[in-house]
Amino acid sequence: MSRHLVASTAIALALFANSAAADGHGIAMYGEPALPADFDHLPYANPDAPTGGRIVTAEVGTFDSLNPYIQKGSVPWQLRYLIGESLMMRTLDEPFTLYGQLASSVQTADDRSWIEFTLNPAATFSDGSPVTADDVIWSFETLGTDGHGRYRGFWEKVESLEEVAPGTLRFTFNTEDRELALLAGLRPILKKAQWEGVDFADSGIDVVPITSGPYVIDDFEVGRFVSFRRNPDYWGNGVVPAENGLHNLDEIRLEFFGDETAAFEAFKTGEVNSNREFNVARWESQYDFPAVQIGEVVKSVLPHARPSGMTGFVMNSRQPQFQDWRVRDAMLHAFNFEFINDTMTGSAQPRITSYWSNSPLGMDDGPATGRVADLLAPYADDLLPGAIDGYTLPVSDGSERNRAGTAAALSQMEAAGYTIQNGVMSDANGTPFRFEILLETGASENQAIIDMYTQSLGRIGITPDISVVDSAQFKERTDALDFDMTYYRVGLSLSPGNEQYFYFGKDTADDPGTRNLMGIKSDAANEMIGNLLTSESQDDFVASVKALDRILTSGRYVIPIYQWNISRIAHAAELSYPETLPIFGDWPGWQPDVWWWDDSK
Repeated sequence: MSRHLVASTAIALALFANSAAADGHGIAMYGEPALPADFDHLPYANPDAPTGGRIVTAEVGTFDSLNPYIQKGSVPWQLRYLIGESLMMRTLDEPFTLYGQLASSVQTADDRSWIEFTLNPAATFSDGSPVTADDVIWSFETLGTDGHGRYRGFWEKVESLEEVAPGTLRFTFNTEDRELALLAGLRPILKKAQWEGVDFADSGIDVVPITSGPYVIDDFEVGRFVSFRRNPDYWGNGVVPAENGLHNLDEIRLEFFGDETAAFEAFKTGEVNSNREFNVARWESQYDFPAVQIGEVVKSVLPHARPSGMTGFVMNSRQPQFQDWRVRDAMLHAFNFEFINDTMTGSAQPRITSYWSNSPLGMDDGPATGRVADLLAPYADDLLPGAIDGYTLPVSDGSERNRAGTAAALSQMEAAGYTIQNGVMSDANGTPFRFEILLETGASENQAIIDMYTQSLGRIGITPDISVVDSAQFKERTDALDFDMTYYRVGLSLSPGNEQYFYFGKDTADDPGTRNLMGIKSDAANEMIGNLLTSESQDDFVASVKALDRILTSGRYVIPIYQWNISRIAHAAELSYPETLPIFGDWPGWQPDVWWWDDSK
């Protein structure tokens, strides 16, 4: 089963005109929102979808917290998307546009130095109490000081936040940054009264945040499951146009398993009724069990037009082993992707070639030209080989031994001061080159890839230590940056903005919990992020992202694996979704948001 995209990426980027405005129902980074003020539903939602039914998904790992807004604890990643609401909401069709959610209207200055939101008077929390300006102000202040690191950078750029009229809040910014106006609309709003006398930063299972979203946590067992119940009294029903056709399922349940094998078996037996598959070989060979054969389970293949992001194994450049780029380059040459891809997927999955590959924002082949070259030129002396003159990942002949890659790896290690001595890669003092690869329990695919990689490293005299830890330890160690190499995944969008500082910025690179796991501290990368935030035209914005992509990719921080340009979801036949897909495809905000249960199937 397949669907068609509502628009191509080119059409999406064409929505970025060279002006900026907001006065009413929505706000766009460039130009005007695509949907008119009187729109009644999102183009990829079904406003006639029935309510009822349930979706149950399998999650590998565990959790020990139900507060997704703080640094502490391991939280189901879906939580902040399912229970929280903000002043505005994203659309999966328009990369840089927001529409009203808790706010009924929005206004901003032409230069984006301030923005005002007027709260919808109908907005209430799940306990029936109204959402007030005090709740909004408290939420921003608390998240900006005691919340997760993802919220703090924004708050530092707010000069003031005040209620300028009943229910109307004005943010004034102290930094030239055109995205701040949009970010102000995307922070979760919490109930102030719930947290009186409670240590917000130290909460977890004991206090479940009260929010205004369409779902509430109905039941849970730590490490086993979380069940969300659709709130029949949700305030946005029939009030917020963008909510029409969304949140149709009565229950969303997350079941947790120790490994991928157990999770897949639960799907085959019907304990789980929707499964997102990332391994194409398994999709082709293991989805022929009886429920599929008789049509109780269907296989849906879903295209998308979003960037690949980066998935692979990241090297921690803070550690002495990986500070030298030539060592990182050697690790890339030793990684025999073509052989691994053939073993894991039958060569069916293309490799990620850069952070924004599979999109118009990805770096171009060959030397940098035009505006991209102009942006990079001032940093030419500091950039690594390939940033300006062009860089591509090593390609092997597909054989297991990978002789050319092995030779290149040996050459780069020698250039970095290492040679093989008595069969062991060692420095000039005879100290062996060793490092640890940190993996999470249950990630069998990653472990299989690393097993093959370890064999390749053995050919250049390197024997890494492999540590497999549970999800809580994995999070604790990666948050503390206590690793040499580990699995890494960063999803990137067609609307990159301030979050890029959190992913790749130098100022927070050593902060606990940073997503900058590779430890890049680059003036050039910081400048490109600043440029994309202050660009007043689409051309300048695109050039800034392409330049950033070059800096990151040529930095050789991550060993990329394969990308997923389509999504593969097997699900109960009753679980249905609209014919028209958004540009972002299968992305947070799509499943389970626009799905419904159809008993007739």
